[in-house]
Amino acid sequence: MTIDKDTLAQEALDLLKQLIAIPSLSEEEEKTGNAIEAWLKKFGVETKRQYNNIYAYNKYYDESKPNLLLNSHHDTVEPNSAYTNDPFDAHIKDGKLYGLGSNDAGGCLCSLLSTFVHFYERKDLSHNIIMAATGEEEDAGAKSLSALLPILPEIDVAIVGEPTEMQLAIAEKGLIVYDGKILGTPSHAAHPNDDSAIYKTAAILDWFKNYEFEKVSEVLGPVKITVTQLNAGSQHNVVPAHVDLVIDTRVNDCYSNGEINDILQKEAPCQLTPRSLNKDSSSISLDHPLVQSGIALGRETYGSPTLSDQAKLSCQSLKLGPGYSPRSHSADEFIYVREVEEGVGLYIDILEGFLTSTNN
Repeated sequence: MTIDKDTLAQEALDLLKQLIAIPSLSEEEEKTGNAIEAWLKKFGVETKRQYNNIYAYNKYYDESKPNLLLNSHHDTVEPNSAYTNDPFDAHIKDGKLYGLGSNDAGGCLCSLLSTFVHFYERKDLSHNIIMAATGEEEDAGAKSLSALLPILPEIDVAIVGEPTEMQLAIAEKGLIVYDGKILGTPSHAAHPNDDSAIYKTAAILDWFKNYEFEKVSEVLGPVKITVTQLNAGSQHNVVPAHVDLVIDTRVNDCYSNGEINDILQKEAPCQLTPRSLNKDSSSISLDHPLVQSGIALGRETYGSPTLSDQAKLSCQSLKLGPGYSPRSHSADEFIYVREVEEGVGLYIDILEGFLTSTNN
């Protein structure tokens, strides 16, 4: 049974309202997981569960076919302190559906779920479809997509649902977060000190501000380094022994995270300790049939500066979904109703072009 797009769009909106009303902070997504399971079962889908990761295979799964993963997350961040609405009150006003997680990434998730239902019973597909609604994306938790991937079949290509205005994010920057330390000589503030860690900081901040990596990506642009946190000292009359920094480094597809780390460890004017090196940049080739299917429908390609669960995938992957990224994590978060409606239709049309193509 194939359900029409308009019906599926309304189903996606109804599910999104339901999910908004259920608090689902990272590591606390059990109830939204239950709701997603129940919604899928309503359409006859056999679901599986690992922690709060809900996943399912298309009805006529064939081990001889390659696998397409559809993934988005159902956890949220804490509500922004500037909210004027109840973040868990899903309501529509002026064509906008308000609520925490509506834009990031509920609209994407519910649209992908409806798309999965559309194709669930189809036998004429070039790929199997695996749907995964996962948790702990916002805090990169241990029970997120990274925990689910080892128990899934090998993934050949993936769509990760994040708000891209349904344009084709064919590459995504990787991330390295560094804890930096500027060393100096501690002393009493009343005495001279020519080796103050705090006074060294100005020149070191200037170094990070002006440092440029040689390779610039055609899709993702340059590697971007941003100092985002500073901390030093404990009392007014003591010159501290060190200044602590946090450095956010967004890596383009010209470098691996390991290569960036090797360069910075040699050249940076302070101690740097990476929190991890496993969030490399992600991409999919421009000539991939999935991308070409989107382009044929008038979708544009671009490189995304923001990180998602796409970083956990080793296959080619496309970031794509309804909504607008700057609304994510904002006060009074919303997604336009029309964005969800159009998102369901575009997901289906793009996959129709891809999954029935003789070129795959």
